[in-house]
Amino acid sequence: MATEKRATPKTAKRVTDDRGLYVISVAAELAGVHPQTLRMYERKGFIRPHRTNGGTRRYSQADIDIVRLIQEMTQEKGMNLAGVEIVIELQQELERAQERMERLRREALELQKELVENLERIRQAQKTSLVLWRKHEPPFGVPNK
Repeated sequence: MATEKRATPKTAKRVTDDRGLYVISVAAELAGVHPQTLRMYERKGFIRPHRTNGGTRRYSQADIDIVRLIQEMTQEKGMNLAGVEIVIELQQELERAQERMERLRREALELQKELVENLERIRQAQKTSLVLWRKHEPPFGVPNK
């Protein structure tokens, strides 16, 4: 499962720090797993640690959050990794939908603002272009008889 965006536990705040900071031993300790578990999750595509020029893995806080989420789902909820994969994909899909809704909301507000401005311009134009019509004068464009 190669993912672009990283899921976060529902109890944690959204982590935006995706910088590879931790070597595998530190990341494993922070996540409460064995380093081999991190390698397995990487093979399965759940996490994608950054690599140094020498090829050393560097894990981000987002990677650690995903590992904690996986551990919570497998150990506390009794899910297998296939179920975890589906949950993470659905969570990412939900996040994308929420981001799209927010973008559409902002666009709708902008369009509403434009509409109000255009209506005001039309009102002002109508005020200045109103011409009094007198009964004895033919309307504009109608020839005199």
